Amino acid sequence: MPTMMKAAIFVEPGRIEIDDKPIPEIGPNDALMRVTTTTICGTDIHILKGEYPVERGLTIGHEPVGVIEKLGANVKGYQEGQRVIAGAICPSFTSYACQDNCCSQDGGHHSHGYKPMGGWRFGNTIDGAQAEYLLVPDAQANLSPVPDGLTDEQVLMCPDIMSTGFAGAEAAGIKIGDTVVVFAQGPIGLCATAGARLRGAGMIIAVDGVDERLAMAKQMGADVTLDFRKVDVVEEILKLTGGRGVDSAIEALGLQQTFESALRVLKPGGTLSSLGVYSQDLTIPLGAFCAGLGDHKIITSLCPGGKERMRRLMSIIAAGRLDLGPMVTHRYALENIVEAYDLFSHQRDGVLKVALEVS
Repeated sequence: MPTMMKAAIFVEPGRIEIDDKPIPEIGPNDALMRVTTTTICGTDIHILKGEYPVERGLTIGHEPVGVIEKLGANVKGYQEGQRVIAGAICPSFTSYACQDNCCSQDGGHHSHGYKPMGGWRFGNTIDGAQAEYLLVPDAQANLSPVPDGLTDEQVLMCPDIMSTGFAGAEAAGIKIGDTVVVFAQGPIGLCATAGARLRGAGMIIAVDGVDERLAMAKQMGADVTLDFRKVDVVEEILKLTGGRGVDSAIEALGLQQTFESALRVLKPGGTLSSLGVYSQDLTIPLGAFCAGLGDHKIITSLCPGGKERMRRLMSIIAAGRLDLGPMVTHRYALENIVEAYDLFSHQRDGVLKVALEVS
């Protein structure tokens, strides 16, 4: 086995490049995955731009599909050569936070066990998935076998955007027959739209300003699409609901404008489910907030991880309930990742998701 591998590393704001790094040495609770396919996430673009700080030299990426190359001595029930995925969030499942059902905020084994976003380790606090090999920590809890018959691209969305988008729909508390709006139809917003349909929403409204994304939203289950370039979205949604407002609004971009619009269209007692990654302070408009007396719920979510979450997501795909394959619009080899980042960060050529073929 070789000792070195190719990896996409963070050099400085504005620069992620391919370089050689040692193949990770695993401990008894880890696994080494040979990555076959991965992708680029919007969060990686925040890292590229310097909007989210990580250490220089860190391997980026958190959406791995691959094959088990090597297992730690304590990892049971898996086989080398087995096809697997691991969630973008890979908690230990042993901390206080995990045992309090807050696995994405896993702070490890210090005195209180909580750390904001602590479960997000790949490409954040440890080397990530945009590489030929990936160390998966706490592998017993985080490796999930890929069902026979499913391709890499069919399960590529499970580690992050499918889990995150569905978490937005779950946190929104959608009931059968609810009216739901999803602001922004990027990859996560599209998965939130799909999740709202699977949760039984009666009317799903999708908002975006890109024709291709609005068309994809229809494929994912949207009943109504609104182009914010052409209509006053708040006015249109209130019209569609007879002035009542929506039961749930899902914000999937991370901007003041979309957050505020989500609050303005929410019925009294409704839920604003926020998935966006915000890079500036938010202001809550007094009127839309009903002076704090509107019985609104505002809830944020970070992608749930772990092998059971991944198993459930892959079971939906295996059963034919959802096909996320059309979201892969471009394909690149790992060695051409700089070109892929340039395309994705500038949102050219109708890009939704890029499949990075590693091996």
